[in-house]
Amino acid sequence: MPIYHTLGTVPRKRHTVFRRPDGGLYAEELIGHEGFVGTSSLLYHTHPPTTVLSARRVRDVRWEADEDTSLRHRHFLTARSRKGGSATMDRTPLLFNADIGMAYVEPDTIDPHFYRNSQADEVVYVVEGSGTLESVMGSLPYRAGDYVVIHRNITHRWVHDPSKGATKLVVFESAGHLRFPKRYHNEFGQLLEGAPYCERDIRRPSALAPHDEMGEFPVLVKQYGAINELVLDHHPFDVVGWDGYFYPWAFNIHDFEPIVGRIHQPPPVHQTFQGDGFVICSFCPRPYDFDPNAIPAPYNHSNVDSDEVLFYASSEFMSRKGIEYGSITLHPDGLPHGPHPGRTEASIGATHTNELAVMMDSFRPLKVARAALAIEDRAYHQSWVGAQHDAFSPPTS
Repeated sequence: MPIYHTLGTVPRKRHTVFRRPDGGLYAEELIGHEGFVGTSSLLYHTHPPTTVLSARRVRDVRWEADEDTSLRHRHFLTARSRKGGSATMDRTPLLFNADIGMAYVEPDTIDPHFYRNSQADEVVYVVEGSGTLESVMGSLPYRAGDYVVIHRNITHRWVHDPSKGATKLVVFESAGHLRFPKRYHNEFGQLLEGAPYCERDIRRPSALAPHDEMGEFPVLVKQYGAINELVLDHHPFDVVGWDGYFYPWAFNIHDFEPIVGRIHQPPPVHQTFQGDGFVICSFCPRPYDFDPNAIPAPYNHSNVDSDEVLFYASSEFMSRKGIEYGSITLHPDGLPHGPHPGRTEASIGATHTNELAVMMDSFRPLKVARAALAIEDRAYHQSWVGAQHDAFSPPTS
């Protein structure tokens, strides 16, 4: 995330005397990745971030895989998933490997705790809802269609606005550092003219309101496959100022500028983010290919060295039948897939699409979480045969 940002009050030079109104020193904290050579930010706390009253392991976080590993296309319907709970503690695991995990949650409460993921960067796609991501680095308003990027170890809390309806979140947890695709920026980090978005589209924390409060404040930390509770003796959002390149930020899918051509363009033109071992792409409303003989529907293709996952953020997707708003499809490496019967012919002559979807391609095989089996359409792999496939097939015991 190569954009410098600062909020609040910081001294002119780093690691120099910076005093509170009572004469004490503000406590510095450098937070970043890759030791001291990656992107980082320097924070100034009213109270030392190290004053922990108690620490305990709350529970293990072990995503169990489906034991049925037969090779087939798979389909999951998030509309059938469980509702309510916490945005951080009640996520339903869907797909995962050592590089990337995907989960889904429809929270209906505001967490009484603060949260930080110390083992992964998070990319949270806001399907529905709006509110504010509160963090140690300030407030970041979010809305439907946002990708909210929370780099590892940033303490935060989701504050939903219930007046704006239900909240639905798709969560990607990246073991590596999330970043812009390399081909979108120059050697100085500036996004290029040909990139599908620019720095003006990136929203950063916009307000910093330090909390100088003493008491007992629980912070739940995900690390080493477990949730741990650290109770601080002060409010964690006590930062009076910070600067750097490492902070939560948001980008809305509707600000992605699709790249179109005379003939069908392949999925890499939709790439939005780069991770270690995966990419995330955005399929947005756009005009179709403009050659009179063009076939807008994608051609059949085999995923070689990648598993393809699509979250359908609208009920329209021109190459698919039998999917719905909120569907998730998994097309694994080693199997050809393409338009459903009739969709190729139907696409000829079409001028545009209003589809909206988030795609994640993983370069190592994904496992299906056992928790996802309750919402699986088990007949999906047969949906290219014969008539339109539109039935939900609940799992058998």
